[in-house]
Amino acid sequence: MKIKEADNILFKTLTTQHSVGEARSIIRIIFEDAFDIYNPQKAGELTVAQIAHFQEINRRLAAGEPVQYILGEADFFGLKFNVNPAVLIPRPETEELVFWIEETANAHPHLRSVLDIGTGSGCIPITLKKRLPRLDISALDVSEKALQTARENAEKNAVAVDFILQDILNEKGWGSLPTCDIIVSNPPYIPTREKTLMPSHVLRHEPHLALFTTDENPLIFYKKITAFARQKLSKSGFLFFECNEYNAEEVAAHVRANGFDYVKIKEDMQGKKRMIAAGF
Repeated sequence: MKIKEADNILFKTLTTQHSVGEARSIIRIIFEDAFDIYNPQKAGELTVAQIAHFQEINRRLAAGEPVQYILGEADFFGLKFNVNPAVLIPRPETEELVFWIEETANAHPHLRSVLDIGTGSGCIPITLKKRLPRLDISALDVSEKALQTARENAEKNAVAVDFILQDILNEKGWGSLPTCDIIVSNPPYIPTREKTLMPSHVLRHEPHLALFTTDENPLIFYKKITAFARQKLSKSGFLFFECNEYNAEEVAAHVRANGFDYVKIKEDMQGKKRMIAAGF
């Protein structure tokens, strides 16, 4: 099979589910990461082994599986992270949150410790540690499978992060957690009733534990983490949230009503309200 023919096959498969731009981006990732081919339009042919691998990738793409799970790896802030169905695929919006935290830490050198709540793949704490080695970073998750992936990613990226198995909704466990200068979380925030609005490939493949919260109390994680921060955030520290553009104002109002004097909502590159920072 010629490389250009394989490129055309992938394009036809992907454009049934994605825009042309998205399809081209995914094709580039596949050829670079799976085959070390950096120009799929060039002349040349795939080997027999590569053809078998290509056909398996195309089959899984046609079934709607995210390319990151197929390849077992995702890019985030210039780093590589192992991903699997136990963890969410890191999003570009989260890169923007990490950059905001980095800017804040650089502007306030006294900030020394970070706790990431609901760490998943570990992309937030690992990236922060990689970029700001002076920080002492801990991260927790309720999923042992997610933590195993996060530990692998810390080793993969040669950083030290303290990973903790804990449910932040269980207040009895809060006493064992460290006091921190920065608390950050990208918690579950999608009410179960909104499942029908989600892309089918996300619903079928990404972990519902990390996506969905209850219809009765959709902000439960923000409320619990805000209460936790009241106890465990240093007096000159900062609380950061990633949020849904539709609940950002409500989350900010709750944080403000619970004793945080400084509360700022930040838009992402698409102009959507997706991040919050707060301080006493």
